[in-house]
Amino acid sequence: MRKTIFLAVLPIAITAMQLAGCGNSTHPQDTIKVGLIVELTGDMPAVGASSRNAAELAVGEINAAGGIAVGGKTYPVELVIEDNASKPDQSVAAANKLISQDNVVAIIGPNASLGAIPAAEIAEFNKTLLITPWSTNPKTTLDTSSGKPKSYVFRACYTDPFEGRVLARFATEKLGAKKAAVFYDVASEAPKSQADLFRQTFAELGGQIVAFETYTTGDRDFSAQLTKIKSAGPDIVFLPAYYNDVGLIAQQARRAGIKQPLVGSDAWSSPELIKLAGGAVEGDYFANHYAADIATPAAKKFIDAYAGRYGNTPDDVAALTYDAMGLLSAALKKSPVLDRKAVRDAMAAVADYEGVTGIIKFAPGSGDPVKSAVIMQVKGDKFVWVMNAAP
Repeated sequence: MRKTIFLAVLPIAITAMQLAGCGNSTHPQDTIKVGLIVELTGDMPAVGASSRNAAELAVGEINAAGGIAVGGKTYPVELVIEDNASKPDQSVAAANKLISQDNVVAIIGPNASLGAIPAAEIAEFNKTLLITPWSTNPKTTLDTSSGKPKSYVFRACYTDPFEGRVLARFATEKLGAKKAAVFYDVASEAPKSQADLFRQTFAELGGQIVAFETYTTGDRDFSAQLTKIKSAGPDIVFLPAYYNDVGLIAQQARRAGIKQPLVGSDAWSSPELIKLAGGAVEGDYFANHYAADIATPAAKKFIDAYAGRYGNTPDDVAALTYDAMGLLSAALKKSPVLDRKAVRDAMAAVADYEGVTGIIKFAPGSGDPVKSAVIMQVKGDKFVWVMNAAP
């Protein structure tokens, strides 16, 4: 397998309008080019590394098996990797480059919603299939101007509305919380969405939000907000922050005397969290997309292959990226020709795909799958399964 790596260097001034007309191109080359936009640098490099590893594993397996047959011809898969540095503008530049210069048939990623949302706009305008593994924000797959689902954008994960309901129910029904504080990054798409949806559902279930505090990406001193949260006397603190922020916030929260459980979203899921938190999240809970300790046969096969190649257990980003690659592979096999529209139409027809993270079934006319979540607890140096949460 040959891996092609490009860094995103095109300026944000390159817009989707400049690329009009390239979306339905056919692909006469001898490989199936698949774009991968990942967060290799910036604020969340662990996310990008997991996604890249899983994509490379999937491509290696596909090519070792002889490639993918499309329209009677078998092609190897070539992965073209772009680093978006965890930034929206570089996500746009990466999507533009992959579509217009690299002539990819489809794009996997970005993972974080702050990059996935703008990249999805580029893909939709240029009629190029994009599957995000990990972006839970509804805006990723929704055309905000029309209120209708995007045609060319899909995701392998559940959405924020579902996750917000799951976590609010867990907090009230399993933890017995009647009062909750919420603390989130106001400048980040997915955490903001999760915070709003948790607040709404928690109130609907009879709970009281006693503090609703915010910070901004890059902040390092949270003492003022944590003082307000402590004085409000919550039963739990909902912290839908990315793993790179959670460690510092949790340490400051414990030093401030906040002893109540912290409850997080899937943004906690990187094993790096445990190192960064230094014991401050011990016993706390978060929602996730799969649990390695209750792996299905399909998941166990992936976990063993990933661990054998990279030396560690794959996190949910890796599992979701592997599923995204699996979904794309299934669509390519169903497509009559190697053409962007044909591949998109085949993707829309994929039903009941058995992935590492469970059965993936798309709602009619939507790129959002209907699937379960799991609740995990931090115990020592591991994330341990607590319960499943069905749709």
